[in-house]
Amino acid sequence: MDLSVDVYRETVGFPKSETYGMTSQIRRASTSIAANIAEGHGRENTGAFVQFLRIAQGSLKELETHLILAGRLGYLDEKIAGGLLARTDELGRMIRSMIRRLQEKMAE
Repeated sequence: MDLSVDVYRETVGFPKSETYGMTSQIRRASTSIAANIAEGHGRENTGAFVQFLRIAQGSLKELETHLILAGRLGYLDEKIAGGLLARTDELGRMIRSMIRRLQEKMAE
């Protein structure tokens, strides 16, 4: 959720013409990550949790793509974009690790 908060803060300065375009896409992708993790956990079923973690991974990749594009278009400062992308990379590793551990648990 901290990543989503930072994404919201950083997209405030995006051009007004992007309000319903890139700004909306970036914000929705960032909130989708945490929402899918929470929904999967709430299912109280390991298989469903893994599936929602995979959906969260997809949203994470979508967010990364939008952040890269926003940086190339000059909407995000390179340093800020780099910092956000480093955080998405770390989060991606965490999600992949959680998926592996849950799959191992299901195989037991």
